[in-house]
Amino acid sequence: MTDAINSTNGPAHDGLSDLHLLATGHGDAGSSMRDRCQALGIEWLEDAPDADADAVQLVDADVAVRLRIVPLRLEDGRLVVAMVDPLDIAAADEMAALTGRPVTRVGLEQEAFAELLREHFGTTAARMAESLASETDEPTDLEHNLDAIEADDLHRMAEQPTLINLVNLLLLEAVQCRTSDVHIEPFEAELKVKYRIDGVLEEQPPPPKHLQPALIGRIKIMSGMNIAERYVPQDGHITLRFEGRKVDIRVSTVPTLYGESVVMRILDKSALPLDLVSLGMSADLRGQMDDLIAKPHGMVLVTGPTGSGKTTTLYAALSKLYDPRKKIITIEDPVEYELAGINQMPVNPKRGLTFASGLRSILRQDPDVIFVGEIRDHETADIAIRSALTGHLIFSTLHTNDALSSIGRLVDMGAEPYLVASVLEGVLAQRLGRRICPDCAEQTTMSEVVEHRLNDEELALFDGKAWRGAGCPNCNDSGLRGRIGYFELLRISGSLRRAISENRSMSELADVVGGQYRAMRWDGIEKASQGFTTIEEVLRATQDVGDEPV
Repeated sequence: MTDAINSTNGPAHDGLSDLHLLATGHGDAGSSMRDRCQALGIEWLEDAPDADADAVQLVDADVAVRLRIVPLRLEDGRLVVAMVDPLDIAAADEMAALTGRPVTRVGLEQEAFAELLREHFGTTAARMAESLASETDEPTDLEHNLDAIEADDLHRMAEQPTLINLVNLLLLEAVQCRTSDVHIEPFEAELKVKYRIDGVLEEQPPPPKHLQPALIGRIKIMSGMNIAERYVPQDGHITLRFEGRKVDIRVSTVPTLYGESVVMRILDKSALPLDLVSLGMSADLRGQMDDLIAKPHGMVLVTGPTGSGKTTTLYAALSKLYDPRKKIITIEDPVEYELAGINQMPVNPKRGLTFASGLRSILRQDPDVIFVGEIRDHETADIAIRSALTGHLIFSTLHTNDALSSIGRLVDMGAEPYLVASVLEGVLAQRLGRRICPDCAEQTTMSEVVEHRLNDEELALFDGKAWRGAGCPNCNDSGLRGRIGYFELLRISGSLRRAISENRSMSELADVVGGQYRAMRWDGIEKASQGFTTIEEVLRATQDVGDEPV
């Protein structure tokens, strides 16, 4: 239906925290797209053109936002549309199919496109929910007695076009805001919606309470759950196409006093930094990690609490390690992101596939490198250690506060100390803190409260000044955008190996380590002094791993 172009789709763009500011390009991205389009005979505009109301009404707001297309006018039976990426053939084809008209594409600068989209499709999930609320001002009996709704009625409510658009906009906004999790929490008199952005939950304008059954029902239909079952936890999965890329959403529901609580984990591979530089690892630590990755066999662990980025770090290591001459297999619970060229196995306890049983089967696949999502018990620890002893390179994660504690955790699980000493090559402990927005970073006088929490060696890095974000549209006036890792890497030296095999206590192991590695607090403080993050973020993220640098 679209005019033919012999070209591949253009690159996907990261969404911004503002709903409608879709992609503020950097560097030469805009001029490169313009040059490519002009070479192919596609018109390119610098300023936002006028859009005809009849053309705009041909598509819904969620479609325009998702496809990054704004209809401009009807011309000789064709629909002329403005696009940030006119080479996104799939989006143009979908627009032609939805409107039943052939499409002529016009390129538009990103800022001008954002302005055009905001002008003609200013609908947000909050505004749509507000308009739906005004349609039913009086509370109904069903609002206070959700159990009375029949499954057929629930299904009918969830299929209403306005409700479908509301859920679509909710998800699109979440992806654009770089949200990792969407929380929908029912309470007696309200339904809360929260986005976890850069590790912190931010409450959004709530939809009206009477929409709760239909809203949650719609999400359950999209994720393939049983809409009639409301009293047991369920898990599901949604796949969306957003800005030319695939976004996976893992959905979980649990019953609460006032209905089902829903959490949607957004897995956006394009937003995943699969290199150690993007994660914020210093050149020195990257060099040491490269040495560990290059080992022919042994065990490398990454530790930290839930949400500290352990899996992302190991994905980055596996991507760096990938070589067609090596067999790499992972066993994960669940597989969060698909890695090209790497065999990934999801755990399935209902069918008897656990970490331990899966790891046994993996060993019969003749692997060179194995990634075990998490060592949780004695059996998994024992098989992983023996796999490393027999010539495999094992990567895995543990839940411990710091690197040194991992040794004691393995021993507590029942692993023999002499075996741990034989196979363990290194332990990376990490936390995640929020980055200062580079567009509004500024230096300011350090507060006395923060000053008192730093020692003399740390204070010497700052000279009385501290970095912070003043707040700007690019960070939604928060002053913070994105996250950065704070790391500590413990490499197993000969003296430490001997101490582990002798089953020394943790305090004795700490004495043996001495100044052989740098604590993650110190790593974070250095990054704060360089303007990458704030001192407050470092102190918040590392407060459970000691206050003094090693």
